[in-house]
Amino acid sequence: MPQGRCMKCKMQVEIKDPKEVVMKNGMKAVKGTCPKCGTKVFRILGKA
Repeated sequence: MPQGRCMKCKMQVEIKDPKEVVMKNGMKAVKGTCPKCGTKVFRILGKA
């Protein structure tokens, strides 16, 4: 499972329900939620 930084918890967390998306500029990213607080977590991966 990919990891991302939760801005609410202020720590690295495993991204729950990860979905890979492609942003407008062509870069890949992973969207999901924090398993602890439920806040949205977003992680940029790099070029598609």
